[in-house]
Amino acid sequence: MAKRILVAVDGSEEAVEALRFAAEEWPDAELTALHVINPADSTTGVDGGFPGAVDQWYDSARKRGERILADATDAVDRDVATRLEVGRPTTTILDVADGEKEAGGSEESGEDEDAEPFDHVVLASRGRTGLSRVVLGSVAEGVVRRAQVPVTVVR
Repeated sequence: MAKRILVAVDGSEEAVEALRFAAEEWPDAELTALHVINPADSTTGVDGGFPGAVDQWYDSARKRGERILADATDAVDRDVATRLEVGRPTTTILDVADGEKEAGGSEESGEDEDAEPFDHVVLASRGRTGLSRVVLGSVAEGVVRRAQVPVTVVR
């Protein structure tokens, strides 16, 4: 039985459904909702175009991520921990599932140990096929192929 479940949320209704599914399927498990801020989504580029553009983009992306996490966790009737990370979605989900340190966690807390790994990953699939899947890639497929723990894909 899964004790710690990581649920990836991206702001889509499908991701909220995945969190609801996990809450219903594993009522006694500890749930953590993870939102990944993808730097590739920045339209400012590396140079940013003007001073402070990267900081402005990050602040906006962080606020959006916090809102996504709050909306998702409000949709379930139980406690859900939240986590906001920056990186490529597939890699970041896998790293968090494996117990990688929280961003800035070791420096702030003074601990050098990794966080406890998760027992299971749940995420949604939007069901892209054909060219859109090739061009955009599939986070769900990447996680399923590379995860060291069981993965449930909710459609």
